[in-house]
Amino acid sequence: MPDMPWTTPTAPAPDAEVYVMASRFETRTLLGALRFLLRSPGIVLQIRKAPGAHGAALRARVGARTFLTLSAWSDRDALHRFARSEPHRSNSRAAAAHMKESAFTFWTAPASALPVTWEEAERRLAAEQARY
Repeated sequence: MPDMPWTTPTAPAPDAEVYVMASRFETRTLLGALRFLLRSPGIVLQIRKAPGAHGAALRARVGARTFLTLSAWSDRDALHRFARSEPHRSNSRAAAAHMKESAFTFWTAPASALPVTWEEAERRLAAEQARY
């Protein structure tokens, strides 16, 4: 599966503030990366139907065993409802067994800042990791 470009399931109001999440996952093995990749289409479909989802993108570097995700939500609760629902919940638990490292960062932004760039996401992820 190639990278999934930014998709907008439901456009936010132009003057809205959105809740943004960026994540980085590195699997321990190539097999773990392939498993992560094979589960991705189901999560993408789930995001496209999720209440409060305003955007999402995936950057897959299977050979490097690394995946980046970006998503924007109406609020923190919408993101948490999505994360606790299926198939995301089960896939997250299954993927955890194959993870070497994962990182997350969250922030709010004006809707006019969407779509978030990969450069912005990577900058924020690096800043978050530097805190630890």
